[in-house]
Amino acid sequence: MSSVSDPLQQNLPPVAVARRVSVLRMLLSDVGACIALALVVLAVLGAAFAPWLSPTDPYGNDLANTLKPPGEFGLLGTDGQGRDMITRLLFGLRTTLLMGLASVVIGGLIGGVIGFAAAYYPRLSGLLMRLMDVLLSFPAILFGLAIAAIFGPGLPAVIIALAIATIPLMARVVRGSALVVLQQGYIEAARSLGLGDLHIILRYVLPNCLSAIFVFVTLRFGQVILLGAALSFLGLGAQPPTAELGAMAADGRNFLFFAPHVSVLPSIVIFVIVLAFNVLGDALRDALDPKLRK
Repeated sequence: MSSVSDPLQQNLPPVAVARRVSVLRMLLSDVGACIALALVVLAVLGAAFAPWLSPTDPYGNDLANTLKPPGEFGLLGTDGQGRDMITRLLFGLRTTLLMGLASVVIGGLIGGVIGFAAAYYPRLSGLLMRLMDVLLSFPAILFGLAIAAIFGPGLPAVIIALAIATIPLMARVVRGSALVVLQQGYIEAARSLGLGDLHIILRYVLPNCLSAIFVFVTLRFGQVILLGAALSFLGLGAQPPTAELGAMAADGRNFLFFAPHVSVLPSIVIFVIVLAFNVLGDALRDALDPKLRK
């Protein structure tokens, strides 16, 4: 049976390799994409190795050296509790990236399953997509308020809220891509061979939807980080003394006139990370779109 089904993909590996090379060349020729990718890699490495890169304890107070400006006590100064800003930024970046990753992974997996089910089973499409429309009508901040009211403020509440907000968006992207793939002739050939639904989805539909999914995830990651920081800024996310960029920006509001670095520095990091993911997502979309490549 395998010898019969495999001919559908016998010529795919050389084409796939050539396409990957073309995409890589297009990305490398884009200066903005290279800079964005470098910033993302630096952010991930900084967050991953934060315990080893941090000069001090991120939760150790030094009340004798509070609100020191950059250069006077440490390279980037200290916050309202005398904690080194470099250390707080590294650990805050770590918390923010983990929050974004968890939200996108959970929401993406659930939304992906719903999207494939809606595309492959037309009878379920109406019910599932109307449910997604209902979820889309509620902003992520409203989800955050509702979940915080039920479970209390904290990172889990923000992750759940952002994951729920991601589900309908991912479902729409996956359904749209899957519907295009399901119209191809090789899907009918696979069905005529007696292959099961799950096998067809995993073997033929999913690989051909990965480009759209990957672009969406990259763009959504930046949006989730911004939304998560906004929820933390409102007090719904990470609670003191946990280092998180949105919460750090909120903590510095009372010191804006005489110690602006406490709020400005985490805000700059959020801006740079979100911008980097958006630029990288746009570059990936351009590189993976055959019409734009031509």
